[in-house]
Amino acid sequence: MSHTPLKDRLIVALDMPTAEEAQRLVAKLDDAVSFYKVGLELLFAGGLDLADSLIAQGKRVFLDMKLLDIGNTVERAVSNARELGVDFLTVHGHDLKTLRAAVAGRGPSQLKLLAVTVMTNLTEDDLKQQGSRFTPGELVLHRARLAHEAGFDGVIASGQEAAAIRAATSPDFLIVTPGIRLAGSTTDDQERVMTPEHAIGAGANHIVVGRPITQADDPVQAALTFHNHIRQA
Repeated sequence: MSHTPLKDRLIVALDMPTAEEAQRLVAKLDDAVSFYKVGLELLFAGGLDLADSLIAQGKRVFLDMKLLDIGNTVERAVSNARELGVDFLTVHGHDLKTLRAAVAGRGPSQLKLLAVTVMTNLTEDDLKQQGSRFTPGELVLHRARLAHEAGFDGVIASGQEAAAIRAATSPDFLIVTPGIRLAGSTTDDQERVMTPEHAIGAGANHIVVGRPITQADDPVQAALTFHNHIRQA
């Protein structure tokens, strides 16, 4: 993981109601943050224009779309997304057909595909309601192996499964970890959380942090605190 610049290890999730609010935060964070996640909440509020603006400002962009549809639709959606110039794009990692369609749509581009394994707000009981017989850890590892086999660049997974994913895949397989909280802080609606230093130490390449930074009284200081924890790892 030494090839990943320290500042790029932190991805700030712009899970905010409007692009204007997100842009104000980006301006406030300035050089403290170089990598941002744009997800579904912003998609319908100018999110793609915001992504273009971030790229023009020299920022890296993670487009968190969590695509899931028939193969032909996923392939065409990924093909369109690659033209945006974003760095990361997410696809649900449910099956090889979907994953391979996404790889075909990505083609020979710099876009990195990440498979969503199991959302970090889900517990074993939640998975049982979905009809799964797996524990969260077992299902994460199963889907990580499918993504690796399909030619994906990495996965989205809790830090609690990072070490097992790293052992089951390869040294250059990306592990991007949400559900990050500092020790003693509120977990909000997250279930499978981990501190930044433990996630990085377990094998995560990047950590995704939203509310602990975006809702902080001093977002710049909050971002620098997370950078310090990453550095300590």
